[in-house]
Amino acid sequence: MSDRDWYDDGEYHDALERAERATRFGWAAIAGTAGALVCALIVLVALCVVAVVAGLYVVMAMHR
Repeated sequence: MSDRDWYDDGEYHDALERAERATRFGWAAIAGTAGALVCALIVLVALCVVAVVAGLYVVMAMHR
């Protein structure tokens, strides 16, 4: 016979802990990726603003 009791659910708890770790890792990966994309978007917007201001400066300098 097996040494395990009918109500032994150790394997279930192990699987549950692994699933929780995987879920936490997945959410951390999603948050990290989203954060990196937001930072890249902020940099892109800042570069566009700098390009517009530089273009306006050039246009204003040409009309003097």
